[in-house]
Amino acid sequence: MFRWIVQIGRTDLKAVSKTADLALRNLPEPPGPRRTKLASVRMSPGGYLAAAALLTFTAVILLRAHRDLPALVVVAITWIAVPLLITFDRLNFNGDELWRSGAVVWLLRLFKKRKRTKVDQISRIDVVSLRTLRRGGNVHYRYRVEISGEENFVFSSGGKRFRQLIRELFPRVPDFKLDARARELRDHLIDNRALRDEVARLQIAPVAVLEAANEKSSGKDKRTLAQECRSNSVEERQRAAQLRKLANNLRVAGRLRESAEAFRRAFLIVREDGEIIYEYSRLLRSQASAFGDARLLVRARAALRLAAIRGRQDAPLLEMIGESLLEFGEAARAARTFLAAVNLNDHAYRARLGMAEVGLAEGKLAHVIHHYYEAMRIAPDKPTRRMAQREAEYYSRLNNDDDYLAAELRRMNWLEGADRVQRMTARLTFGALLVALIGPSIDPVIAGLAWALASSSVIAWVSALVVKRILSNRRRPALTDR
Repeated sequence: MFRWIVQIGRTDLKAVSKTADLALRNLPEPPGPRRTKLASVRMSPGGYLAAAALLTFTAVILLRAHRDLPALVVVAITWIAVPLLITFDRLNFNGDELWRSGAVVWLLRLFKKRKRTKVDQISRIDVVSLRTLRRGGNVHYRYRVEISGEENFVFSSGGKRFRQLIRELFPRVPDFKLDARARELRDHLIDNRALRDEVARLQIAPVAVLEAANEKSSGKDKRTLAQECRSNSVEERQRAAQLRKLANNLRVAGRLRESAEAFRRAFLIVREDGEIIYEYSRLLRSQASAFGDARLLVRARAALRLAAIRGRQDAPLLEMIGESLLEFGEAARAARTFLAAVNLNDHAYRARLGMAEVGLAEGKLAHVIHHYYEAMRIAPDKPTRRMAQREAEYYSRLNNDDDYLAAELRRMNWLEGADRVQRMTARLTFGALLVALIGPSIDPVIAGLAWALASSSVIAWVSALVVKRILSNRRRPALTDR
């Protein structure tokens, strides 16, 4: 009897030990120490400013209705709370993860769990440049960065913190996830002091001097200068590389005239490099856009074609050239350039995406689907594969399901209509407010009509904004694991 009890006890101990071992194996690993925050930048304040404008208009309506105390409370809360919300709504990066912080994010967590986005979970980064000021040969650019991944983040350029985030984040993201402007910011965005030092070291003349200089030198003078530049090939090629880098730094900073001079000096040393010709075409396009010169746009297209000829054995360069040609609207030439890149490298992921965009521009859904599936096949990691798969299945459903196509066309038409209504009502609101403010000195009836028009326009603007938010997300088919 005693031996039987001992045997049962040993069996129970073994079972308990095995269960404990399995439980320990299934336990999650203890979280590592939090990494130090490397960079932090303010999120785009567009939504906050729109809310502030709407609340301010509400306060004006309350004042007109002789409700002074509620109007004062609304104005005080608006212009105290909104700047604080803008200041503390930030995008943070610790070298491994991106996350958003602030009061609004804390409130959103009550309804939806917010996840941190790891660098390897980013599917793409797109940058849009906006020209905000032009003085002489210089242009002030404002860059809007959109990061797509587990969570989408949008922020704009401005100051040291923006440059710090670009320096810390973009080098950690592979090239196939960056568009052309994102790569330019990664490689050529530096602070103004360092840029001034480089300009002084390489002796690039100021804009005033360059504008006053006589650029119509004779061909003989150019040939003599080119021969002098080639007198010491090793040193001069090093100088050409420095001039090329400075030219791109100046272009990103908006100093276009000085950038053109740096490119001119670099071309005197090296002429056959397709990549520098491609970079020069980007400068020509920036100048054409800034100065409204159509001839520069023609030269930019010619430079792109020449860069494609010089770099016909360079698949990454052909991908970048194809993307620029697509921006110019030359879909057929872009398709040939992307095809050349694919022939050189069957795993040219961005070339496949570009060919899908060409097919979409030409209205060939079958080509779009094929190239997105090819992009999914050769995608280097899971986020890009899921993005390509999502696009392929969306366009496949558009191609195969007539009801879904009709619904999506209606959604796009409504979205476009809501966008037009929003722009029109914004202009109408400002005009009506101006008339309402000066109307009492002319006729109270005119002022009353202007206030009524402004109120109706604001309501229509808010309604259009809500409709755009609802319709901006397309109905996508459910993903399947592949």
